[in-house]
Amino acid sequence: MHQNGSIYLSVDLVQPERANLKIRSAKKKQLHYAWVVASVTFLILLVTAGVRATPGVLIVPLESEFGWTSASISTAIAINLALYGLIGPFAASLMERLGLRRITLMALSLLAIAVGLTTLMTRQWQLILLWGICVGSGTGFTATVLSAVVMNRWFEKNLGVVLGALTAAGATGQLLFLPLMARVVERSGWRLMALGVSGAAIIVFLIVLWLMRDNPSDVGLVPYGATDKPDADHSAEPMLRPLAALRLASRSSAFWVLAGSFFVCGASTNGLIGTHLIAACHDYGIPEVRAAGLLAVMGIFDIFGTTASGWLSDRMPSRYLLLAYYCLRGLSLIYLPHTLANGHSGLNWFAIFYGLDWVATVPPTVRLVTDCFGRVNTGVIFGWVAAAHQLGAALAAVGAGLIRTRAGDYHDAFWIAGGFCFLTGISFLFAARSLRGRIDPSISSAQPVTT
Repeated sequence: MHQNGSIYLSVDLVQPERANLKIRSAKKKQLHYAWVVASVTFLILLVTAGVRATPGVLIVPLESEFGWTSASISTAIAINLALYGLIGPFAASLMERLGLRRITLMALSLLAIAVGLTTLMTRQWQLILLWGICVGSGTGFTATVLSAVVMNRWFEKNLGVVLGALTAAGATGQLLFLPLMARVVERSGWRLMALGVSGAAIIVFLIVLWLMRDNPSDVGLVPYGATDKPDADHSAEPMLRPLAALRLASRSSAFWVLAGSFFVCGASTNGLIGTHLIAACHDYGIPEVRAAGLLAVMGIFDIFGTTASGWLSDRMPSRYLLLAYYCLRGLSLIYLPHTLANGHSGLNWFAIFYGLDWVATVPPTVRLVTDCFGRVNTGVIFGWVAAAHQLGAALAAVGAGLIRTRAGDYHDAFWIAGGFCFLTGISFLFAARSLRGRIDPSISSAQPVTT
């Protein structure tokens, strides 16, 4: 009996262990739901970025139909860009409290309604209300902050690659759809194009309703790459509220280095090239569809550039990456007026190069935010850094429009932006000490803690 009992006992102990091994092996073979959420997020960012970029196609048609100036149309675009950035920190906080699925659905509903109503506008204040305030607010909730929140909730490894791909979606969407929108405007008018954009937002709404989930625990999982048990200390640490996060971050020189550099990034991408390149090409007799095609090329190469930047940010010091990105972007902008004046082949090379560098700055910037402020607060503090990005974009959108209205071209706008980009890149040579400090939110005095 003792011998047989021992045999039975050993079988009882071994069988559950074999079952657990089989379960773990089956889980490894299954696609982790984090990749489904990442794919849905990629689609959200792709389409909503296309919505946000639509005014770039509307400048010339609205000038022709209503007689509005570039400066007046750029004002609505500037409001759009500013709200897109300023809402980001509050979006991160609301996603924490109400769930990213619910917030995303509300944002997509607002976008679909607002863009649809623009087909009825006849006054300039309606452009400001719909494209400036409503679309700016809706896209603000589906901004780059959404990428950071999804990355930190659903992933424990491959963070740089995931963030790079999601960031590329946000930038690529605003460039990739422009040729199609420009062609629809050319053949059928801008109102039909606006209805198509509204319909795209509705389709994404339905996909989010079907597939998006807030947390891995909602589907009985832990984050991709995590151990079987979640990190209790990490999950117990609360995210700072937006204004508290801003007060905390503003005491760190690292925040001002990152926010200042991102201000220049926004000015040189969304605000200047994303908004005004089509109009700048129009001034040189380049057709609108052809100019939008250049932006599409940027969008395609942005996917490779930003994803590669995410890969590099997992392996190289982030400040050296930012040094290279900003300096190369500055040189390309300084040379752009010459490129515009000397034919199409040079513009193709500009589009490829600028696409690779379009938002390659995001992965290393997010990495530095995480290093300086911790993973829990990455979303809300990066939201404030992204707000600086969009404030820079808003200033550049208005400033470039004023320059074109008064000078008749964009030459000065390109040179000014290029100079600031180059100086921003050089500044990272001297920012090592500032980026080594870390703020600990558990310390009431909020003094920097050396890492």
